[in-house]
Amino acid sequence: MTPLSAPTLHGPRVGLRPVEVDDHAVLAAILAEPEVARWWVHGPLEDAVAELFEVDESSAILAIEVDGEGAGMLQFSEETEPDYRHAGIDLFVGARWQGQGIGPEAIRLIAGYLFDARGHHRITIDPAAANARAIRAYEKVGFRRVGVMRRYERGADGTWHDGLLMDLLRGELMGA
Repeated sequence: MTPLSAPTLHGPRVGLRPVEVDDHAVLAAILAEPEVARWWVHGPLEDAVAELFEVDESSAILAIEVDGEGAGMLQFSEETEPDYRHAGIDLFVGARWQGQGIGPEAIRLIAGYLFDARGHHRITIDPAAANARAIRAYEKVGFRRVGVMRRYERGADGTWHDGLLMDLLRGELMGA
Protein backbone atom coordinates (compact mmCIF):
# COMPACT_ATOMS: atom_id res chain seq x y z
CA MET A 1 0.00 0.00 0.00
CA THR A 2 1.46 3.34 -1.02
CA PRO A 3 1.31 6.29 1.36
CA LEU A 4 -1.76 8.50 1.08
CA SER A 5 -1.31 11.59 -1.05
CA ALA A 6 -3.70 13.98 -2.75
CA PRO A 7 -3.88 13.17 -6.46
CA THR A 8 -4.55 15.49 -9.37
CA LEU A 9 -7.45 14.17 -11.47
CA HIS A 10 -9.23 15.52 -14.53
CA GLY A 11 -12.71 14.82 -15.88
CA PRO A 12 -14.67 16.32 -18.76
CA ARG A 13 -15.53 19.47 -16.76
CA VAL A 14 -14.09 18.99 -13.28
CA GLY A 15 -10.53 18.99 -12.03
CA LEU A 16 -9.39 17.80 -8.61
CA ARG A 17 -6.03 18.84 -7.20
CA PRO A 18 -4.35 19.08 -3.80
CA VAL A 19 -5.65 22.06 -1.87
CA GLU A 20 -3.17 24.93 -1.41
CA VAL A 21 -2.96 27.87 0.96
CA ASP A 22 -4.01 30.11 -1.95
CA ASP A 23 -7.39 28.30 -1.93
CA HIS A 24 -8.18 29.68 1.53
CA ALA A 25 -10.15 32.75 0.38
CA VAL A 26 -12.15 30.90 -2.28
CA LEU A 27 -13.10 28.07 0.08
CA ALA A 28 -13.97 30.55 2.84
CA ALA A 29 -16.30 32.41 0.46
CA ILE A 30 -17.99 29.14 -0.57
CA LEU A 31 -18.35 28.02 3.04
CA ALA A 32 -19.97 31.38 3.85
CA GLU A 33 -22.74 30.78 1.30
CA PRO A 34 -25.98 29.91 3.15
CA GLU A 35 -26.56 26.82 0.95
CA VAL A 36 -23.18 25.43 2.01
CA ALA A 37 -22.81 26.85 5.53
CA ARG A 38 -26.06 25.19 6.55
CA TRP A 39 -24.40 21.77 6.23
CA TRP A 40 -20.73 22.55 6.89
CA VAL A 41 -20.31 25.39 9.37
CA HIS A 42 -21.13 24.54 12.97
CA GLY A 43 -19.26 27.35 14.69
CA PRO A 44 -17.15 30.30 13.60
CA LEU A 45 -16.51 30.34 9.85
CA GLU A 46 -12.78 30.79 10.47
CA ASP A 47 -12.69 27.50 12.40
CA ALA A 48 -14.48 25.65 9.58
CA VAL A 49 -11.99 26.98 7.02
CA ALA A 50 -8.99 26.18 9.23
CA GLU A 51 -10.22 22.58 9.62
CA LEU A 52 -10.09 22.14 5.83
CA PHE A 53 -6.34 22.56 5.93
CA GLU A 54 -5.77 20.11 8.81
CA VAL A 55 -4.72 16.83 7.26
CA ASP A 56 -3.28 13.68 8.78
CA GLU A 57 -1.67 10.62 7.24
CA SER A 58 -5.05 8.96 6.61
CA SER A 59 -6.80 11.82 4.79
CA ALA A 60 -6.36 14.22 1.89
CA ILE A 61 -8.05 17.46 0.83
CA LEU A 62 -8.66 18.37 -2.82
CA ALA A 63 -9.85 21.56 -4.46
CA ILE A 64 -12.67 21.11 -6.98
CA GLU A 65 -12.15 23.28 -10.06
CA VAL A 66 -14.32 24.04 -13.08
CA ASP A 67 -12.54 25.82 -15.94
CA GLY A 68 -9.70 26.61 -13.54
CA GLU A 69 -12.02 28.32 -11.06
CA GLY A 70 -12.51 27.13 -7.48
CA ALA A 71 -15.90 25.42 -7.20
CA GLY A 72 -15.60 23.50 -3.94
CA MET A 73 -13.66 21.00 -1.88
CA LEU A 74 -13.49 17.22 -1.62
CA GLN A 75 -11.82 15.27 1.15
CA PHE A 76 -11.18 11.58 1.46
CA SER A 77 -9.85 9.35 4.18
CA GLU A 78 -8.87 5.74 4.50
CA GLU A 79 -9.46 3.14 7.16
CA THR A 80 -6.39 0.95 6.80
CA GLU A 81 -7.21 -1.79 9.33
CA PRO A 82 -7.23 -4.83 6.99
CA ASP A 83 -10.50 -6.29 8.30
CA TYR A 84 -12.35 -2.95 7.97
CA ARG A 85 -10.45 -1.34 5.10
CA HIS A 86 -12.45 1.23 3.13
CA ALA A 87 -12.41 4.89 2.10
CA GLY A 88 -14.71 7.73 3.12
CA ILE A 89 -15.40 10.93 1.23
CA ASP A 90 -17.09 14.26 1.82
CA LEU A 91 -17.44 17.37 -0.31
CA PHE A 92 -19.10 20.69 -0.85
CA VAL A 93 -19.76 22.65 -4.02
CA GLY A 94 -20.51 26.36 -4.18
CA ALA A 95 -24.11 27.43 -4.83
CA ARG A 96 -23.21 28.67 -8.31
CA TRP A 97 -22.15 25.14 -9.29
CA GLN A 98 -24.94 23.19 -7.62
CA GLY A 99 -27.44 21.38 -9.82
CA GLN A 100 -25.01 21.19 -12.76
CA GLY A 101 -23.53 17.75 -12.18
CA ILE A 102 -20.27 19.10 -10.76
CA GLY A 103 -20.57 17.16 -7.48
CA PRO A 104 -21.37 13.83 -9.15
CA GLU A 105 -18.49 14.27 -11.61
CA ALA A 106 -16.07 15.00 -8.76
CA ILE A 107 -17.36 11.93 -6.91
CA ARG A 108 -16.89 9.72 -9.99
CA LEU A 109 -13.32 10.97 -10.35
CA ILE A 110 -12.36 10.30 -6.73
CA ALA A 111 -14.27 7.00 -6.57
CA GLY A 112 -12.42 5.74 -9.65
CA TYR A 113 -9.14 6.73 -8.05
CA LEU A 114 -10.00 5.11 -4.71
CA PHE A 115 -11.13 1.87 -6.36
CA ASP A 116 -8.42 1.60 -9.03
CA ALA A 117 -5.31 3.31 -7.63
CA ARG A 118 -5.88 2.77 -3.92
CA GLY A 119 -7.47 -0.68 -4.15
CA HIS A 120 -10.58 -0.03 -2.06
CA HIS A 121 -13.70 -2.14 -2.43
CA ARG A 122 -16.06 0.22 -0.57
CA ILE A 123 -16.51 3.99 -0.14
CA THR A 124 -18.76 5.64 2.44
CA ILE A 125 -20.29 9.09 2.77
CA ASP A 126 -22.46 10.43 5.58
CA PRO A 127 -24.55 13.48 4.61
CA ALA A 128 -27.08 15.07 6.92
CA ALA A 129 -30.29 13.06 6.54
CA ALA A 130 -32.11 16.31 5.66
CA ASN A 131 -29.68 17.23 2.86
CA ALA A 132 -31.86 15.94 0.00
CA ARG A 133 -29.82 17.65 -2.75
CA ALA A 134 -26.58 15.97 -1.65
CA ILE A 135 -28.25 12.59 -1.22
CA ARG A 136 -29.66 12.77 -4.77
CA ALA A 137 -26.18 13.62 -6.11
CA TYR A 138 -24.64 10.63 -4.31
CA GLU A 139 -27.38 8.29 -5.53
CA LYS A 140 -26.75 9.45 -9.12
CA VAL A 141 -23.30 7.88 -9.00
CA GLY A 142 -24.46 4.68 -7.31
CA PHE A 143 -24.28 5.28 -3.57
CA ARG A 144 -26.93 3.35 -1.65
CA ARG A 145 -28.61 4.20 1.62
CA VAL A 146 -27.35 2.00 4.44
CA GLY A 147 -29.24 3.55 7.35
CA VAL A 148 -29.97 6.59 9.44
CA MET A 149 -27.53 7.45 12.19
CA ARG A 150 -29.72 9.08 14.79
CA ARG A 151 -28.55 12.34 16.37
CA TYR A 152 -25.30 11.94 14.47
CA GLU A 153 -23.96 15.49 14.40
CA ARG A 154 -24.56 18.73 16.22
CA GLY A 155 -25.88 21.44 13.94
CA ALA A 156 -25.14 25.16 13.98
CA ASP A 157 -28.31 25.57 16.03
CA GLY A 158 -26.79 23.42 18.81
CA THR A 159 -29.23 20.52 18.39
CA TRP A 160 -28.38 17.03 17.23
CA HIS A 161 -29.34 16.03 13.68
CA ASP A 162 -29.60 12.68 11.96
CA GLY A 163 -27.04 11.58 9.39
CA LEU A 164 -27.48 9.13 6.54
CA LEU A 165 -24.82 6.49 6.05
CA MET A 166 -24.40 5.67 2.37
CA ASP A 167 -21.93 3.40 0.62
CA LEU A 168 -20.70 2.50 -2.83
CA LEU A 169 -19.09 -0.85 -3.67
CA ARG A 170 -16.59 -1.47 -6.43
CA GLY A 171 -18.59 -2.22 -9.57
CA GLU A 172 -21.56 -0.04 -8.55
CA LEU A 173 -20.13 3.27 -9.79
CA MET A 174 -22.64 4.71 -12.28
CA GLY A 175 -22.05 7.10 -15.14
CA ALA A 176 -18.34 6.42 -15.36
